[in-house]
Amino acid sequence: MSSALPAVTGLRRAYARHTRRAGGDWHARVSVAGEVAVRDDDERVIKGYSIQKLAVAVALLDKADRGELGLGRRVRLEASDVLGGSGLYHLQPVWGDELTAAGVVTALLLVSDNTAVRLCGRLVPAAEINEILAAKGFVRTRVVPVDDPARFMLGDTTAAETHDLLARLAAGTLLGPDTSAFMLRVLRAAAGYHDGVRRDMSCAQRSRVATKHGADHEGGRAARHEAGIVFTPDGTPAVVYSLFADGLGDAADYGPTHPAVRAHAALGRAMLKCC
Repeated sequence: MSSALPAVTGLRRAYARHTRRAGGDWHARVSVAGEVAVRDDDERVIKGYSIQKLAVAVALLDKADRGELGLGRRVRLEASDVLGGSGLYHLQPVWGDELTAAGVVTALLLVSDNTAVRLCGRLVPAAEINEILAAKGFVRTRVVPVDDPARFMLGDTTAAETHDLLARLAAGTLLGPDTSAFMLRVLRAAAGYHDGVRRDMSCAQRSRVATKHGADHEGGRAARHEAGIVFTPDGTPAVVYSLFADGLGDAADYGPTHPAVRAHAALGRAMLKCC
């Protein structure tokens, strides 16, 4: 990391400056070339919101790696499955689609589809998701089971464990080669989330970033999270970031004008300079 030291120093300064300006409580870990560059209250257990969809996808793809679930397996989308909020399935006027497991994972990660969470629960029940995550060493990243074993709440994580999940995904040690490539391809896709880290980047630069965001509010205070991987132009994973912020104002602003999302965008530019 010595050759990137000025950029890493700039990243640290940018993190301090922009998170202070955004307000709220931040919990983050950012590494550059495998070395931690930013660590801020990263072991705190917090609600992951849609960041948890990364862990759900990992559990489903791990089951596929072990030959217990084919990605061509079909699940029927019923009206009772449909949830509003983020995603695309709730926009349809009718349902009854026959969806593959691969298609469900794509919707889960690309457009953060809430209905896809329920469909994943039919393929990998809540208890099994938690067992798979624990076996991989993620002891604080958990979904929350409910009375129906095929459904769950998205639950908690830490910035440290989310960072580790992404670092291992990038290194190819979390999933098999094919499922790793599939997950990263979806997270890097041009149709994904661009309001945060990728906002102030060119198309070519955006294609080098795999990212997932999560946003919600509770008790009038907002949470705005984003986590991902920045690759070098030759495809080498260089920066892994896990940025969680809660206790924020502007709870009704889910767009790029939110102060924490503005901070993510500024940090995206700073992270690019490290690779």
